[in-house]
Amino acid sequence: MRHRNKKAILNRPADQRKALIRNLISSLFLHGKVKTTDAKAKALSSEAEKLITLVKGKDDMNAIRELKKVIFTEESSIKALDYIKTTTKTSGFTRTTKVGLRAGDNALLIQVDLITN
Repeated sequence: MRHRNKKAILNRPADQRKALIRNLISSLFLHGKVKTTDAKAKALSSEAEKLITLVKGKDDMNAIRELKKVIFTEESSIKALDYIKTTTKTSGFTRTTKVGLRAGDNALLIQVDLITN
């Protein structure tokens, strides 16, 4: 039974889904925004919020260790740590906005932004 399991499956096996979310989170911190489909954007926003909240209360070394579990590139982990240190927010770190429809398959595209405040 799947009681209280709200994880998005995204039509992928677990290892591919985990890799996809990790790559999207890395790109989000590296560029500050990511344009993707609706289902991927919802999963990305949820995981990014959880990661930022987890790392926000920790000291530097533990924060770096938690980030390196999810983000593998050095540049995006440095940018993520800088963002987490400078933000004063306690929640609502990402913003999703509808961009339009993709030309190939008419899928709804959503842009996920990091809110800098």
